[in-house]
Amino acid sequence: MSRTPLIAGNWKMYKTGPEAVETAMELAKLCSDVTDVDVMIAPTYLSLPLVSTTLRDSRIKVGSQNLYFENQGAFTGEVSAEMIKAAGAEYVIIGHSERRQYFGETDLSVNKKIRAAMGSGLKPVLCIGETETDRDEEKTFSILDKQVSNGLKGLSFDELGNLVLAYEPVWAIGTGKTASVDQVDEVHQYLRSLLEKLFSNDFSDKTRILYGGSVNPDNVKELMGIKDVDGALVGGASLDADTFINIIKYRDL
Repeated sequence: MSRTPLIAGNWKMYKTGPEAVETAMELAKLCSDVTDVDVMIAPTYLSLPLVSTTLRDSRIKVGSQNLYFENQGAFTGEVSAEMIKAAGAEYVIIGHSERRQYFGETDLSVNKKIRAAMGSGLKPVLCIGETETDRDEEKTFSILDKQVSNGLKGLSFDELGNLVLAYEPVWAIGTGKTASVDQVDEVHQYLRSLLEKLFSNDFSDKTRILYGGSVNPDNVKELMGIKDVDGALVGGASLDADTFINIIKYRDL
């Protein structure tokens, strides 16, 4: 099955509202002739409605970096799926390693957030990945199995129709290290098989699996050449429009 690549930029805690709008405008111009790749950027909560308005007439989609699983209530500082959707988001990143590492995200909370996202019509980007210690101790596949199985527990094929999976080895995020082609190929093949085991062959075939972890213009073409890599979740290299467009247009490199 042919899967349209998705190149997503996670802006993390960078850019004020005006800075985010400026970069989004630059990127929209640079992406005006892009037709063979889906593009998404995830600014901060505060910039989300501003960027969404800026990109309304472009091909670039907007995502949120996180959400809370309750619809509303006395949850100071949190933002619900409905609020994110109303702000113009189409995607939401869930379970990023930084959320797991610094803010106590668990597979259980990930599962609740995916349910909330699906209930509001958002497309969840489920992030999974092992630490360097996990890999050294040969626990990569058991960690990924746990994160995927528990994160998607109790959800059906129909509910997860818009799921995007993002494999980000924790040891390669923001470190300049990138997993080797063989490592990425092995993990993505495993994840494709895992989705088939948990759901169905059709579900596995249609689900996009992104790679993330120090993706840049120098390595993106090689990474995108791997059979089961359907796109990239890009951090630092997505913050500059001129750099990010070279990742988006990887086929031209």
